[in-house]
Amino acid sequence: MQNLSLILVPVLAAQKAAGDGLIKPLGHHELLLVLVQLSLLLLVARGLGELMRRINLPPVVGELLAGVLLGPSLFGLLLPDLQAHIFPKSQEQSNLLSVISWLGVLFLLIVTGLETDLKLILRKGKTALLISLGGIIIPFITGFGLGWLLPDSFLADPEKRLVFSLFIATAMSISAVPVIAKVLMDLNLIRRDIGQVTLAAGMTDDTIGWILLSVVSGLASSGKFDLGTIFHSVSAAILFLAIAFTIGRTIVDQILRWVDDYVGGIAASMSVVLILALSAAALTHGLGLEAALGAFVMGILAGQSRRFSNEAGHMLEVFTAAFLAPIFFASAGLKVNLLALLVPQTLIFGLIVLAVACVGKFTGAYLGSRAGGLSHWEGLAMGSGMNARGAMEIVVATIGLSLGVLNPQMYSIIVMVAIVTSLMAPPLLRWTLSKVVMGEEEARRLEQEEQDSRSFIKQIHRILIPTSGGPNIQLAAQLVGYMAHQNSIEVTSLYALSDKQPRSKARRMEATQVKDTAAEQALASVTEEMQLPADTTLQTKTESGRNKAEVILNEANKNYDLIVLGASEQIRPQKALFNLLVDRVVQEAPCATMVVKSHLPQAKDEICKIPQQQLKKILVPTVGTEYSKNAVEIASTIAAQTGALVMIVNVINLPQVEYILYEQRSLAPVKEIAHDMLEQQAAISRNLGADVKTYILQGTSPEREILKFAKTQEVDLIILGSNIRMVTGRVFFGHRVDAILSKAHCPVGVITVP
Repeated sequence: MQNLSLILVPVLAAQKAAGDGLIKPLGHHELLLVLVQLSLLLLVARGLGELMRRINLPPVVGELLAGVLLGPSLFGLLLPDLQAHIFPKSQEQSNLLSVISWLGVLFLLIVTGLETDLKLILRKGKTALLISLGGIIIPFITGFGLGWLLPDSFLADPEKRLVFSLFIATAMSISAVPVIAKVLMDLNLIRRDIGQVTLAAGMTDDTIGWILLSVVSGLASSGKFDLGTIFHSVSAAILFLAIAFTIGRTIVDQILRWVDDYVGGIAASMSVVLILALSAAALTHGLGLEAALGAFVMGILAGQSRRFSNEAGHMLEVFTAAFLAPIFFASAGLKVNLLALLVPQTLIFGLIVLAVACVGKFTGAYLGSRAGGLSHWEGLAMGSGMNARGAMEIVVATIGLSLGVLNPQMYSIIVMVAIVTSLMAPPLLRWTLSKVVMGEEEARRLEQEEQDSRSFIKQIHRILIPTSGGPNIQLAAQLVGYMAHQNSIEVTSLYALSDKQPRSKARRMEATQVKDTAAEQALASVTEEMQLPADTTLQTKTESGRNKAEVILNEANKNYDLIVLGASEQIRPQKALFNLLVDRVVQEAPCATMVVKSHLPQAKDEICKIPQQQLKKILVPTVGTEYSKNAVEIASTIAAQTGALVMIVNVINLPQVEYILYEQRSLAPVKEIAHDMLEQQAAISRNLGADVKTYILQGTSPEREILKFAKTQEVDLIILGSNIRMVTGRVFFGHRVDAILSKAHCPVGVITVP
């Protein structure tokens, strides 16, 4: 006992000492205030945002005004005690709201990064760089001159006029990418060429601005020029961007792949992007750059990865637009005290600062735009967008105030410039862009993007192809290879095993060896048949489970877009369309499926390689439904690669006499409808790069007419689109599809979407 007490006494004493230094939890009053602040800011911001939307202004205008109304300018004027109670001048309380506001900045930049088309920016890189340089150099020169000429009463320390002038020059040079991005999103312009160039120029502008801010802040702290600080800031920015867009892109893609393969789901995809973005923001902040730079770059890298879930990106965008972005914009407006600006001297010089800021930015961005080959109205639009300063300017003003470079009077002027320029941007952008004539190339790109967003084949990024060998799956692999040459996809080839094992150890070992050999042969055969492009990612897997169907379905649940199956190579059971395994996978698949029946002779060796099929004519029967359109898209993608002709047919027949009126006993209206439907689907086929012909067939039995046409025209492949109908547990596509599957003289593929 004595030994135990000797041990416990020091431990208890240490615990007591540690307890005295425990961090206290957030106080009841502080938590109450921040909850009231958030609810009030969100209510007014969203309310004014919706009001702005009703009068055809972007909601960001209302969100910025919300903070001004809730600050000392109106709320503080009418109910000063209540306003001071809800928004007290307490550093600790202000910090709580600032953290949430900064999350709004970072989330908005992540979403902006996800929407950024890096290829388009690189194509427009010269223009963006010229605009950015113009938008930095001229405002910097005019801002420096302004700082040098302002009266001493606007300086916190008249002895440091050089540092003050550099600070004003930096403040005049900065742009607010979050505000610009929000305005472009609100106006539905972010995918336009002008929108992407504005974002590219704004981000370049801000990157240079953040480097300038780091340098000037270092000068303000030391009170003299420091080449070491300048070198550190510039080299840190260049090094970060260089690493991010080289090995960083590969690392981010591999992380997203791993999470998608081994965790899966929208929540996991969203979480990993947030972790990476916040980590990158912490890294850039630690390097002496702005945290926003890291978040934006990580958003771009995540958006470039094929494994990032579009649904996760949409959820992130909705959450940001509904909560964090309004809080950020409204809290920025809280810092504005319009009453302080009504003092005559402050008002006059405030208007001068505002004019210099606007003229410098407009002139610089306009000249850069013209030098980059943009039109007059595009140049004005660039000036309108780049002129928005937003919360980034407020950050600059806050840093200047904390470093003793700015006094409260000058701080209010710079914040006023930030708010006014941000409010000017939406109506000016709307007006100038209404004068911009969209070029043919841009119109085609936007139309193509719109078509792609509705396209079935363009949404296929990951294909799962289970294999056990045989001509059906080998032909299916050839078709997947053709699709991979037309679309950027990832392919996973899976060999599924059942866990059932023989009882004796010797037989188990023998069975394992046989299965391993069969898996290697089957996977190698499929890989060889696909002949994938060099840049296509291919994974091969051998997985085991309670039964093969469950293995395939478990893998399919990892965010695949299409499962490609081969029909049974053996005699199928009477209660199955293909076989029990394929039928179950088609019924329970979480994504689209394509089952291929080759109608090729079965070789003695199940893995015997089939010849490469020569596809010259591909037949697609259609009835104008969504699943018929999916079949047209698959056939057209294959045809675009093989040079085959797509033959789209529709079978019409006159209804029974007793069901129609005398005036309707004509096929003319039916043929007209069929013609319009075929032309619509032919346009889809041509858009995908295929040669196409349309045919209207007539007969009482569509399946008989289709089979007859296919044989007469010597069709090499039939692609059918169908929906799944449950009949006594088996897959049933309808009697017509079943008949074509069993009676066709050539290979048949059936596309289904759950």
